[in-house]
This record gives sequence, structure tokens and C-alpha cells, in this order.
Amino acid sequence: MTANEDRNVQTVLRLYEEAGNEGRLEVLDEIARPDHVEHNPFPQQSQGVEGLKQRISMIRAAFNPTFTIEHIIAQGDKVAVMWTNQGTHMGEWFGFPPTGKSVTTHGVDIHLLREGHLAEHWDVVDTTDFLAKVGVLPGAPAGAGSQ
Repeated sequence: MTANEDRNVQTVLRLYEEAGNEGRLEVLDEIARPDHVEHNPFPQQSQGVEGLKQRISMIRAAFNPTFTIEHIIAQGDKVAVMWTNQGTHMGEWFGFPPTGKSVTTHGVDIHLLREGHLAEHWDVVDTTDFLAKVGVLPGAPAGAGSQ
């Protein structure tokens, strides 16, 4: 891994740990570009570092999440992350009232960094567990293992 790739990995880890898990949104002013681009924004989420703050605030308010990094890969200016998020559905989430239920979500993010700062973000998130817990999808069959 090159020095730049290592720096990029450390920046991305700060996103999940300091901003996502600890709620320290001011860290984003340091690690993200003001013109940060979100390629899959939430409804009403703006662009830029302020939009990134909105996104993390929404997730934290709805789930009080704990992100665990399962895999992280850096190549050039991109960092790919596979994560698990465990939390409690304690706030409204896109029209779903809080259930108080424990929820596990899995996702993959790709971050593009420029000069060591978060510049762009793409994601794919598996919301199956959440949708089952709020009753939109049937629950997992008895004895089914979790991922």
C-alpha cells in the first residue's frame, strides 16, 4: 500500500469512527471537501460537506449506530469499505416510526478522495433486516443464521 493509500484509509476510518460512531460532525470539516458529491443522496439531503453532515445526523438520529468495518481496500484515490451497522431503531426513518427494535444493516461504500479529503461517495446498502423488523418484509425463517 502506498503512503497516499494509507492516508486515504485513515481518513475513511475517521469518517466511520469519529463521525458515524461518535457523532463528531466537526471532523467532516477537516476530512471532507466542501464540494463533496453524494451519488446516492437521501431524500432532502443536500450536497457538499453540509450534506454529508445531514446524512450522518439522520442515520444517528434514527438508529444510534455502531459501524464495524468488515473489509477495507484502497487502490489509488479510491477506498472501498464493507461495513456492518448495528443499532436500535429509535427515531423516524423515511416515514417509519421508531420501533425500539435492534437492527443490523450491511453495506458497501466507495469513497473517492482528492488530496487526502473525501470528495465523492457511492453506496449499496442492504436494508432487508430493517424492513423485516418494521413489518414490511417477512422475518427470517426460524434457525436462519445472520450474516
